[in-house]
Amino acid sequence: MQSTNETLGSLLSHPDGAHLAAETRTHVQDHPAAILDVATAIGENRGAWPSEAITRACAEEVGLLGEIDPEIIVSRLERALLTRDVDQSLEWLRRVDFIRTYLPELEACVDLNQEAGRRHKDVWDHTKLVVKQAVRRPIVRWAALLHDIGKVPTRTFTKKGVHFHGHAEVGARMFDKIARRLPFERKQRKAIRFLIKHHLRAAQYSPNWTDNAVRRFSREMDPHLTDLLDLSRADITSRRPGRRRALLAQISELSERIERLREEDAKVPPLPKGVGDAIMAHFEMPPSRRIGELRRALEAAIERGELEARREFAYYIEWLEQAGLAPGEG
Repeated sequence: MQSTNETLGSLLSHPDGAHLAAETRTHVQDHPAAILDVATAIGENRGAWPSEAITRACAEEVGLLGEIDPEIIVSRLERALLTRDVDQSLEWLRRVDFIRTYLPELEACVDLNQEAGRRHKDVWDHTKLVVKQAVRRPIVRWAALLHDIGKVPTRTFTKKGVHFHGHAEVGARMFDKIARRLPFERKQRKAIRFLIKHHLRAAQYSPNWTDNAVRRFSREMDPHLTDLLDLSRADITSRRPGRRRALLAQISELSERIERLREEDAKVPPLPKGVGDAIMAHFEMPPSRRIGELRRALEAAIERGELEARREFAYYIEWLEQAGLAPGEG
């Protein structure tokens, strides 16, 4: 007796016709997840679609996916998302009405132009390209698939063009509803939501950022920094080579600065040597546990980005006084 995969492989190799459509329909009725397996086969086969008979049969039976465990849908769709020619897999899934039925937030992106008069800025086409360009890690590809769903409810028109203010935050909230329909493992769900919400952050980087601003960005994006930077690279779909190179270079510069500062911070303590002695001299304090507490308060403020690292003693003493942490205050 043939396995499910063997049966599917056999069907995909059959010539088109009514008989093939009937066989496919019967197979899908027994194994609804085979629809998603077809999408995976497309992505693994240079984007080649199956015969029209198979596509038509899958479209007729796509509703059967609603009868199986949603976790199976998530796992099978993830397989398709990790293929090389995933853009064709996604377009085929839209053709058989899977996207409309199970991810209507994505269907709404079809024909939603990001710039007036520029068809290639259609959000759905952009999304497919972003997924294809993304590294083949599940979290990054899921986030790439859903990163722009918030553009649908946030699109506005002004004299200056089309705007999508707040679409990242709105998209993250929309993902919460998707995650109730398609259950993700808790850690994966949180990571995907984080990437959707913050997918614009790296693009906001400027060489004018101070080192402390870079440190703050790195701290706030941990532990998803690598995934976020990879998603940001994939999100660059400009057809202008010069602009594309400039945007990729901008993200690379940010990544390099983060790495350099991390290396520096690992070698050099945030507070200058002797700050404890300076605190004791200024406040006329004897050596005590309180000196260590004040040092830790300063280090915590540096970690939060409220203070700069390795400044002069007076800078830190002034902060202690203004914060009400000077001995005898508070």
